[in-house]
Amino acid sequence: MCPLPQQPSHTTKPPRAVFPQEIPSGSSLQSDFAQDSIFAFPPNRDTLGGTSYFIVRNEGNILIDCPALNQTNQDFLAAHGGVRWLFLTYRGAIGKTAEIQKALGCEVLIQEQEAYLLPGLPVTTFSQEFTLDAAVKIIWTPGHSPGSSCLYYSKLGGILFSGRHLVPNQKGEAVPLRVTKTFHWPRQINSVQLLLQTFTPETLKYICPGANTGFLRGKRFIDRAYQHLASLDLPALLRMQPLL
Repeated sequence: MCPLPQQPSHTTKPPRAVFPQEIPSGSSLQSDFAQDSIFAFPPNRDTLGGTSYFIVRNEGNILIDCPALNQTNQDFLAAHGGVRWLFLTYRGAIGKTAEIQKALGCEVLIQEQEAYLLPGLPVTTFSQEFTLDAAVKIIWTPGHSPGSSCLYYSKLGGILFSGRHLVPNQKGEAVPLRVTKTFHWPRQINSVQLLLQTFTPETLKYICPGANTGFLRGKRFIDRAYQHLASLDLPALLRMQPLL
């Protein structure tokens, strides 16, 4: 089992709705877009093919990880009300954070152990958890990197934006992957267990992964998220060797 190579396109593509049913048929994304909508950006070569997400909501829009800093993406973000928060799921998703913060005037949120990678940049840090409001909570899930974290959004039955903590395998199932650059594999497995203890099938319906999205074959989410995690053989995964 190995990650599907992510090769960003040389043509500029706009973000696409993760849950298209949210947007009324015939509506204009420029002016009549549905609130509480979620969009995925094309893989970004600045973050090694990472996928960034954008949550549009009345309480303040959230950008999850860095998309490519191009005019198409900047126009899209501006047309949807700008960005209040830029949340970074792990150190490899930093990309052009400084430039994005300057261009968008957003607040940057990152786990405290990785804030040193943004020297001189005003950031908000957290330790174990960080609650933005009643619908949004950030959870520290170390392992892939020291500050790897997930963002939980309680709408639509519960959505976990997992960065590279959980990614799709070839079957489109959510799994932790041990790679040569994994910071601490036992901690990553413990972080999966933490998510199982934190959520239920009723509170965690979807996972939006930050990498390997090609394995979703056109979808932009993993459904039955909690069931996927509950079916993992964590002791067996703990013995897994790194993927090359």
